[in-house]
Amino acid sequence: MADGWKEIFTKIDDSRQLFEIARSENDMEMLAESDSELDSLLSAMDSFEVKTMLSGEYDAGNAIVTVHPGAGGTESQDWAQMLLRMYLRFAEKQGFKTSIVDYQAGDEAGVKSVTFTVSGDYAYGFLKTENGVHRLVRISPFDASRRRHTSFASVMAIPELGDNEAVEINDEDLKVDTYRASGAGGQHVNKTDSAVRITHLPTGTVVQCQSDRSQHKNRAGAMKVLRARLFELERMKKREKLDGLAGDKKEIAWGNQIRSYVLHPYRMIKDLRTRMETGNVDAVLDGDIMGFMEACLAGRVEPAGQSKQPKK
Repeated sequence: MADGWKEIFTKIDDSRQLFEIARSENDMEMLAESDSELDSLLSAMDSFEVKTMLSGEYDAGNAIVTVHPGAGGTESQDWAQMLLRMYLRFAEKQGFKTSIVDYQAGDEAGVKSVTFTVSGDYAYGFLKTENGVHRLVRISPFDASRRRHTSFASVMAIPELGDNEAVEINDEDLKVDTYRASGAGGQHVNKTDSAVRITHLPTGTVVQCQSDRSQHKNRAGAMKVLRARLFELERMKKREKLDGLAGDKKEIAWGNQIRSYVLHPYRMIKDLRTRMETGNVDAVLDGDIMGFMEACLAGRVEPAGQSKQPKK
């Protein structure tokens, strides 16, 4: 990291010298070149600063993300669908690749549950900041009386493990079921029982995969998700044990409400951890959430009432 900063500062010094020469000679072309170089350096500094925040063991790798609606039936299921779109759009803007592993459609609209992978540099480092409960307030499109509704959905991002990560799973601890795939990712494979559901009996962890026509590939995909979830479960247990020894009674992080999205009676999105807020609701729901992520990574807490626009 130190070498990276040293290189940037060297380039800044070079750019400053170029600017001084251009100014003394009143060389407009050189001044324009200096200005362009400065913009490039500022962008490089921002990028490097973010990477210094992403120093966790798994931050640089891929992520497995699950979105679950809370209580509330169709309202919450539709909200979960909106969050799914937000994250897929975010991934697209960042140049990440995504793949829906499991998609359980809602009864009338939205999703009952969805799990997808996000592949790219620092995908997990960014998406782990989204872990928690997301709250939506709006006039319900499903309510003929046009009443205001509050919906909740939980987001959980876990690291996708490499092949060298040791997670011991005994075959006798697994219950494997196959079924006919349906919904997003399964509409082309629903003629055979290609989808796979695996239950880890000791922990009750259930994973499903229906993204491929091949039952063998779906089983491999489900096992990848299971390994990651069991690994994260073990990490949570260790954290809870340490918190208990330290007298810290915090709840598991992803169970806490982290952000409110208000569409009525006013339009505002506010992160309850950093107090960052924006009125540009449409942009955020279209995937412009990097500003919220960076604020969370930096641990910034703004004074009450102060508003900052999230970066795109």
